[in-house]
Amino acid sequence: MKNLIRFSVITLLIFGACKKEKTPLEVKKEVIAFDSFGDKITNEAALSAADMLTKYKGLKVGDTINAKFASSIKEVCSKKGCWMKLPLDASTETMVRFKDYGFFMPLDANNKEVIIEGKAFVKETSVKELQHYAEDAGKSKEEIAKITEPKMEFSFEANGVLMKK
Repeated sequence: MKNLIRFSVITLLIFGACKKEKTPLEVKKEVIAFDSFGDKITNEAALSAADMLTKYKGLKVGDTINAKFASSIKEVCSKKGCWMKLPLDASTETMVRFKDYGFFMPLDANNKEVIIEGKAFVKETSVKELQHYAEDAGKSKEEIAKITEPKMEFSFEANGVLMKK
């Protein structure tokens, strides 16, 4: 009986010593893959579209600020991908062109999430330019003819774009 008790105690001590300690779970960072266009930029410290709208509202025609923000593509130039429109909220958007006409977006990039970096500014766009953009977007002649007044626009010259794959 004494041997049985000794054997049991020794067995418990051995198994107790071999017990693995529980360690906190490692949190895996989500790796997000991007296609890069233009200058190399990072996805760090990008403003939200709503925060960018707040910055735009503080600008006057002719003002320029450096900025980086995230949004999704509402529309891309259907001919070359030479511009895109990004929503800032449900009713406001920014027109994005690319620095020195140096790169283009894929024509099928609508609704893709992007991060852009460059210069934000407010400008007045002429009727002729608005009609040209409408033509590039594939609008009908009737829709183009309805453009009769210049428009105050939030504009952006991107030097780099990251598009979520």
